[in-house]
Amino acid sequence: MGAHLDHLVVAARTLAEGRAWLEGRLGVPLAPGGEHETFGTHNALLSLGGTSYLEVIAVNPGAPSPARTRWFGLDTPEMRERLEDGPALVHWVARVPELDAAQDYPEGEVLELSRGENRWALTVPPDGSLPQGGVAPSLIAWHTPAPPTRLPASGVTLATLRLGTPQPAELRAALDRLGFVGEVEVYEAPQPELGAQLDTPGGVVLL
Repeated sequence: MGAHLDHLVVAARTLAEGRAWLEGRLGVPLAPGGEHETFGTHNALLSLGGTSYLEVIAVNPGAPSPARTRWFGLDTPEMRERLEDGPALVHWVARVPELDAAQDYPEGEVLELSRGENRWALTVPPDGSLPQGGVAPSLIAWHTPAPPTRLPASGVTLATLRLGTPQPAELRAALDRLGFVGEVEVYEAPQPELGAQLDTPGGVVLL
């Protein structure tokens, strides 16, 4: 299929909290994102150079309650409890050339989504859960130019994405099926865990 890293997902209780936390860690400002009407969320963005970026996402208190469960586990008690301790890197998304809504994907059903002028297809589990606890990527196919093409340079780049899972062989096989290309380290861990090493203008930062 030929997949590459599209973006990292940092979740927060509020967008202001997540943005302040990331800007404090990385030492650079995030760009405004927008609202996701389907899920009642909003975000802010940061270029990671090339065609990759980082988003911080949170429930939008000014939006109506969505008709379906929010993505990235934001409606679950477990995620809400986790975010009480502060924003966290919870997931990542791999970019693929196309997604077929008629095909079954382990990562979830294919939804056609939009934010402002952006249009894309994304795999989302019906219950809004994170595939394999967040370590297996959701899949995205852009219909319009991806956000990094319009984001200002930040001087921040991803050095390595680390994925810990009780089933490393299964995750490696899934990435191989996607034909994934990128700096990803898969290792065995008692429970799913994500870590990203970022090179910033102020030095190395771990999320």
